Amino acid sequence: MDRLAYLIRRVLLVIPTFLGITIVCFSLTRLLPGGPVDMQIMKMRSIAGGESGMSATTVSQVTEEYRAELNKQFGFDKPVYIQYWNWLVVNRMGMKLASYDYPNRTAWQLIKSRIPVSLWFGVTSFLLSYLICIPLGLIKALKHRTTFDALSSIIVIIGYAFPAFALGMVLKMLFCGTVEGLWDIFPLGGFGSDTLEGAGFVARTSDKAWHMIIPVTCYVAGNFAFLTLIMKNSLLDQIASDYVRTVLAKGATRNRAIWGHALRNSLIPIATGFGSIMSVLFAGSIIIENIFEIPGMGRLSWEALIGRDYAVFMALLAMTSVMRLVGNLISDFCYMVIDPRINFDK
Repeated sequence: MDRLAYLIRRVLLVIPTFLGITIVCFSLTRLLPGGPVDMQIMKMRSIAGGESGMSATTVSQVTEEYRAELNKQFGFDKPVYIQYWNWLVVNRMGMKLASYDYPNRTAWQLIKSRIPVSLWFGVTSFLLSYLICIPLGLIKALKHRTTFDALSSIIVIIGYAFPAFALGMVLKMLFCGTVEGLWDIFPLGGFGSDTLEGAGFVARTSDKAWHMIIPVTCYVAGNFAFLTLIMKNSLLDQIASDYVRTVLAKGATRNRAIWGHALRNSLIPIATGFGSIMSVLFAGSIIIENIFEIPGMGRLSWEALIGRDYAVFMALLAMTSVMRLVGNLISDFCYMVIDPRINFDK
């Protein structure tokens, strides 16, 4: 019952947290200058100013009338709290709102078209990160201060010091033919060749996998060093703890002490990453998707932010926030399963 009550409290905490995030961001989109109305006014002035026979007074009058019409069209003529209520409840977190840049498509339609791409990269990167980093961290801990530990630490430290976006640009320069005389092995970007749209499943899947190699490498590099070092240090701390020495003193073998007792507790820090990983699975990476021109949700959020398409941006923010909060709940659940020492009365 204590665990159930703890989970219920954590679930209930999600609601005010989500409301706090969206209220602050929604208010900023209405208060900061340079919003969608100003963007449309700038386009109007450039068009009207280029036409002959229109004075500055006429242009100003036209743009002011246009501003009033745009405010009414976007719903900005209402008080902010009414706008927020309409966004949250009437338009279901903005998913039903039409995009400012693509009036014929709603925010959800745009997001839905990008989710599969981000999931391909997110799930692949997640699986590779954990399938590589956890075993590598375990081996490094078990072979601490050996040649293997020293050599792998060099690679890990280089990966930790090399940002994912910088690695992406270097790999793109080396292997995508952007520099004459270097290798032209992988495609420059995208998520598939246009020439294979009518091809079979195997051909299309192979082509997508070929497009994914370098971007996924950048995705994994971002978590590779961090997860490996966390896993290694955590297991070393558990091996050196008193309860492991007690298990060994009672006659248990070293393998039983490590795999039966220390390993479980060493996984606790790894569980903290689920919150951020859940959001990346669905939201993608803004920087990597822009470098490799991947039509995922990360690139969509960047385009929406740059183009002041706040309808799409706020819908993406709401979805990402929900995924992050759900990920945090999963992390809490993992704590409950892994660590029985958690006190649920606090």
